[in-house]
Amino acid sequence: MPTIFIALFSCYLAGNIYIFIRGAQALVAQPFGVKVLLTVLFWSGALSFLVSMLARNVKYPDVLAHTIHEIGTGWLVFTLYMTLSLLAFDVFKLFNGGFKYGFYISFWLTLCLLSYGYYHYQHPNTEVINIVINKSVNNNQQAMKVVSISDVHLGYGTNKAQLKKYVNMINAQQPDLILIGGDLIDNSVTPLYAENMQEELSQLKAPLGIYMVPGNHEYISGIKKSVDFIQSTPIQLLRDTVITLPNGLQIAGRDDRHNPSRLSLQALAQNIDPNKPVILLDHQPYDLQETEKAGIDLQFSGHTHRGQIWPMSLVTDRLFEQSYGYKQWGNSHIYVSSGLSLWGPPFRIGTNSEMVVFNIAFK
Repeated sequence: MPTIFIALFSCYLAGNIYIFIRGAQALVAQPFGVKVLLTVLFWSGALSFLVSMLARNVKYPDVLAHTIHEIGTGWLVFTLYMTLSLLAFDVFKLFNGGFKYGFYISFWLTLCLLSYGYYHYQHPNTEVINIVINKSVNNNQQAMKVVSISDVHLGYGTNKAQLKKYVNMINAQQPDLILIGGDLIDNSVTPLYAENMQEELSQLKAPLGIYMVPGNHEYISGIKKSVDFIQSTPIQLLRDTVITLPNGLQIAGRDDRHNPSRLSLQALAQNIDPNKPVILLDHQPYDLQETEKAGIDLQFSGHTHRGQIWPMSLVTDRLFEQSYGYKQWGNSHIYVSSGLSLWGPPFRIGTNSEMVVFNIAFK
C-alpha cells in the first residue's frame, strides 16, 4: 500500500509541475505580481488535498473543512483533465507547428467538464430493478420494495445538508426495507458527530428495518469508532451475520475484506435456510461465481463507484468481473452499485450516482 501511495502521489505531483510549467509559459507576459499571486493560488490548491487527508480527524470549522476537502479532492480531477488536455495539444504541436492558446483552451475545457461533472453528481439517478425470486415468504406476501444504497461517504464531502436530500429521496420511495452496502462513512467519524448526522439518519423510515454491512472506509475510519456511531442510529450493522425478518426473508451480511478473519461465503451460508429467500450484502464484489453456490437469491454490492470519472471507469471495468449494474449469475441476481454519493472529488463524468429500488416478486 505505501508503494502504491508513493507512486500515485508522484504522478499527481508530476502532473501539477507539468501544468505549472505550461501555465508559466502561457503567462510569461503577465506582470510579476500577477505571476506571484497565481503561483500561490495554484500550489495552495494542489497541496490542499494533502491537508484534507492529514487533518481528517482534526476538529475545525465545518465550512473551512468542507471547503478544503472540496478544493483538495477536486484538484485531483482538475490535474487529470488538465494534464490530458495539455498533452493532447503538445502532441498536436509536434505535427502541426506552433499553437499559442493550448493552455487557455485546456483550462476552459477542464472547467466546463468539471462544472458538468458537479451538476451530474448532484442529481443522482433512481434505478428500478424488477426481479422474481422463486421462493415464498410468510403470510403469502407477493411482493416487497427494497431501497438499496451504497458508498454514501458521510464526512467533509457528503455533509448533513447533502445527507438530508438523500434521506428524503429514500423515504419518498416508501420502502419496506432499506439496505446499505457499506462505506456509509468516509474517512473519519469526527465530522459526523460535529454535524450530528445521526439525527438525520434517524429520519429513515422502513417498516422491516434498515441494515448495512461495513465497507473498507468503515475500517479506514476506525472500525470500533464506526460501529459506535452506527449504533447511535436506527441502522443495524451486520458483520458475518444472518438475520431473518418477520416475513421470513433472510439478510446475510458479510464483513469487509479488511477483516482477514471474516467468514467465507460458504461458512456464512451454513446459517441460511435454503427454502426461504435470502439477500446478501457484501461491500466488495469479488468471487461472484460463489454467490449461486451459496444459494443466494440477490446480492447487493458497491465499492467500485465504477471509477466515478472517465477514464477510471475503464480501469474498474477491467479490475472487476462485474463493476456495475445488474446481472444474473445462474439463479442468483447480482447488482453492483456505482454508489449514491462518492469518495473525494465531487464529480461524476461518464458514471452516475444512484439509488437502487428492487421490486421483488415472490413465488
